[in-house]
Amino acid sequence: MSALFEPFTLRDLTIPNRVWMPPMCQYSAAPDGPDAGAPNDWHFSHYAARAAGGTGLIVVEATAVTPEGRISPYDLGIWNDTQTDAFRRITRFLTAQGTVPAIQLAHSGRKASTDRPWKGGAPVGADAHGWQPLAPSALAFDEKHPVPTELTVPRIHEITGQFADAARRALAAGFEIAEIHGAHGYLINEFLSPHSNHRTDAYGGSYENRTRFALEVVDAVREVWPDDKPLFFRISATDWLEDGGWTADDTVRFATQLHEHGVDLLDVSTGGNASGVRIPVGPGYQVPFAARVKTETPMPVAAVGLITGTEQAEKIVANGEADAVLLGRELLRNPSFARLAARELGGEVHVPDQYHRSV
Repeated sequence: MSALFEPFTLRDLTIPNRVWMPPMCQYSAAPDGPDAGAPNDWHFSHYAARAAGGTGLIVVEATAVTPEGRISPYDLGIWNDTQTDAFRRITRFLTAQGTVPAIQLAHSGRKASTDRPWKGGAPVGADAHGWQPLAPSALAFDEKHPVPTELTVPRIHEITGQFADAARRALAAGFEIAEIHGAHGYLINEFLSPHSNHRTDAYGGSYENRTRFALEVVDAVREVWPDDKPLFFRISATDWLEDGGWTADDTVRFATQLHEHGVDLLDVSTGGNASGVRIPVGPGYQVPFAARVKTETPMPVAAVGLITGTEQAEKIVANGEADAVLLGRELLRNPSFARLAARELGGEVHVPDQYHRSV
């Protein structure tokens, strides 16, 4: 059997193949009103199409644990019952297609309150459904973003509790995996990196202090997330800074700690926390970071970043560089990538009866 189409088991959950869909924001939820932050027909059709295409696991886009944790006013949230109820339609369909439904729990920190990317993505104010961003330190992401409000320790503890509450709601909504978003310059990543964390209290300064918030969130979520269900953590393995940022060495060290705290897989990405950096983007450019974690720690990993071809994805898994691959842009272009790749590699995926003629 193709390595890409071998089942993968974490805790008591078996994922049918290693072709996974990463979280990709759709910026398509209502910004206010009773349905604010709730998934709608667009979200259902978006995720349903990839499930019908044979994708083994789908991670629903960054879903805010609190209103001010959204990247934009149009992001999904899971801070109330309306949102929880709306997600059940999606999880039921994904499960019926044999796809494992996962959700990324997120807080965007200082990169919050921005417009949709196709509208320019600039920060927005109260006149456009915006709000004042929060962060570990009063440091703006760049000259275009406002200076965020520095979080007090009680507010940090409150957000930790909101992650746990969101995990409870995710479980009630039918998700089988929760992923904590610790990447791309959003709140947890901001605490981890000395580039964005200039605090002098127990949440800043040393490596131990900068990782404290992330580990407290993991512990709070793991406490309410069932023992038989996996917990993922997405990380930016490097800030891509020559000095003064989070590094690949930090990621390897932290991966072992996350594993000890009950995280079952590290979703390895990079960047997003420092503006103006030069990133050597190319096919599979982030795979070496995942491979290093897999080699040097007990943590299973998923690789992401310009993985676009069947042979490329197969080699990453077969060579032991990662346990699974997350295909973003390619699944946007081709919702049936998994089914076509299975045909090419001699693997098997679930095919809906209605699509039997495509086999």
